[in-house]
Amino acid sequence: MDTAIVVNAHTPLPSAGFNTDYGTRGPSHRAGLTASQSIVHVIKASWINILLVFVPLGIISHHLHWGETLTFSLNFLAIIPLAKILGLATEEIALRVGQTIGSLLNATFGNAIELIISIFAIRQGQIRVVQASMLGSIITSLLLVLGTCFVAGGYYKAEQSFNQTAAQTSSSLMTLACIALIIPAALHAAVDADNHKEILDLSHGTAIVLLGVYGFYLYFQLISHKHLYSEIPEEGEEQQEEQEEKEEPQLTLQLSLGLLVGATLVVAFCAEYLVDSIEGIVESSGLSRTFVGLILLPIVSNAAEYITAVTAAIKDKMDLAIGCTTGSSMQIALLITPFLVVLGWTLDQPMTLFFDVFETVILFISVLITNYLIQDGKSNWLEGVLLLSTYIIIVLAFYFYPEEDTSL
Repeated sequence: MDTAIVVNAHTPLPSAGFNTDYGTRGPSHRAGLTASQSIVHVIKASWINILLVFVPLGIISHHLHWGETLTFSLNFLAIIPLAKILGLATEEIALRVGQTIGSLLNATFGNAIELIISIFAIRQGQIRVVQASMLGSIITSLLLVLGTCFVAGGYYKAEQSFNQTAAQTSSSLMTLACIALIIPAALHAAVDADNHKEILDLSHGTAIVLLGVYGFYLYFQLISHKHLYSEIPEEGEEQQEEQEEKEEPQLTLQLSLGLLVGATLVVAFCAEYLVDSIEGIVESSGLSRTFVGLILLPIVSNAAEYITAVTAAIKDKMDLAIGCTTGSSMQIALLITPFLVVLGWTLDQPMTLFFDVFETVILFISVLITNYLIQDGKSNWLEGVLLLSTYIIIVLAFYFYPEEDTSL
């Protein structure tokens, strides 16, 4: 458990009287950080920043029509260092406001990229692409990223612990999201296949309910039961945790927020250009659009929180890692997808919560195994292997899955 994060988890938000005078915490705190020092730290933070050269190249490739394969590759490489910077900014903010808010910010800004892409896709009537991307994001976060976190963290520590209350709440909410997608599939099997009005109406009503549930969850997590998301140190660990508390922010708050917003905007452009070039990748590689949407696109569009989660796990900040992965999945299932259904409703586009039986079963399996492994509040590398193995099996299944349009 990283106490520097846990202690700060009690810090209120700015709107609740958040004290930005960090010098009051003592001389060890970096109250005198300058903008130039912070910028130098960002540049030297990782060798991955060398890949930032691909950001302008990816943008130029799109506008000068260098070819869809090259555009896809350049923008794919460009997103990697941008995601790393986004993860660094999130971690810096988490040191000030706590890992609960930090993981929420990371999930939100990471999913904002996917939300922007999905809005444009819905306006163009690309319902199948949006549905595949939403389902793929949930599966990737729960299996690939969380599994990598368990393996990476377990390499350095035999067993890691995280907030059991948060894990159990996440399990319950993801089960609800799974139910919300199973019911439309069951209704589709029960009613006339040519009459889709019932499924569309069901999706609209369910989307409103899910949006309400997500709002209640935020109130529960941040206001009414926020004490449940902060672990109290045990007496025997007090001295060790006081030493761990010395971890301090390396960036100014203004620069951290600026990087968070700026990197998200640039990634949004790169991700849009990457999506525009998918058609060429499909034709040249022979992969189905379903495979690209469910497997490849989520890895790219949500790279930011993935890098943050794995880095946090290596540093034994498992609460932040769990918050990023399960938090991202919950936002996709309870906020982003229902919002897109409502948006399609207003734009007269048939965006629904209906997925075919195969995809619904895949989601159920992903949620089931994840819930079993995180409910005890502990993790090890073997549990990570189980999640990664499940993901690999699903990738193979979708590789052989025939192209099919399940939109209504």
